[in-house]
Amino acid sequence: MKNPIFVDPETKNPLLISNGDEIHNATLSSCDGKSYKIINGVAQLIYPESLDDQDARSRDFYEGRAEQYEDTLNLTFFTHNLDETATRNGFIEKLRIERGSKILEVACGTGRDSVLIADRVGPSGELHLQDISADMMRVCCRKLRNHPAVASFALANAIHLPYPDRYFDAVYSFGALGEFSDQARALKEMIRVSKIGARIVIGDESVPVWLRKTEFYRILKETNPMFEAPLPLSSIPIDARETSIHFVIGQAFYLIEFTVGDGEPLGNFDFPIPGLRGGTYRTRYHGKLDGVSSEAKKLAWDAVKKKMTNMHDWLDSAVRTAAKRDLEE
Repeated sequence: MKNPIFVDPETKNPLLISNGDEIHNATLSSCDGKSYKIINGVAQLIYPESLDDQDARSRDFYEGRAEQYEDTLNLTFFTHNLDETATRNGFIEKLRIERGSKILEVACGTGRDSVLIADRVGPSGELHLQDISADMMRVCCRKLRNHPAVASFALANAIHLPYPDRYFDAVYSFGALGEFSDQARALKEMIRVSKIGARIVIGDESVPVWLRKTEFYRILKETNPMFEAPLPLSSIPIDARETSIHFVIGQAFYLIEFTVGDGEPLGNFDFPIPGLRGGTYRTRYHGKLDGVSSEAKKLAWDAVKKKMTNMHDWLDSAVRTAAKRDLEE
């Protein structure tokens, strides 16, 4: 483990190695006295201890199945006549990784994408690997423990990531979002730990709605009901920019990519809008008044046309004049 950057998954206070060594048996401690273990190079940072039922089921499902998962995952790509490595590299290219980048992979599984990301990052970069399953992480560690790009391994909950704010150049997660108990919170966590301008790429099973009356769909969901999952569009945070969604792997999976922004988008809402109505986008939204009678509305429009002005300027002037007069009386 190099350059440990962990924070307490609950409080987000920094965690420092207080005894032992970074590879085998050590303790991570925070300023408020909380501590976590590093065991065989894997930080034990799952929070809360009593997981939500869905997160607990997801974790328990993979315990004892990592070797089988590793041996059969290639069938997903074989089913759709795809080369697994080429397909995964196509997804990873969307991260726009450079040598020396700092990357987080959420729900890394057995490390099939991790190996490809680590090679792109190179020894000058950092790849931090997280999963909630100890068995999946065991296989991932076996592959990547000695890779010079790998900076840390952590058992952690994706909705309580143990990493500092604004640290990573990119975050990647493929094949797990649909299993998180709170997808919106998980995505907010990915944004929290990412720099402004960072790339986030996420994907999972979901056959598009226009294929859900086909035999193709019925066959797939017979083996894996996750293909019935809806797209997580309502979970995407307002900070997402340049967002795009692709259906991949035979149109049985989605891939969402976006650039990290800061808060909601900003629009140029204050320029005068030409025409009889006038005003700006902002005044049309913030400047609403209670409705008037149809007769009063017609009189107002007649006056606007006679004065050769626009409704915003005429109404703004009329309201100000009447209000000042009444306030002075």
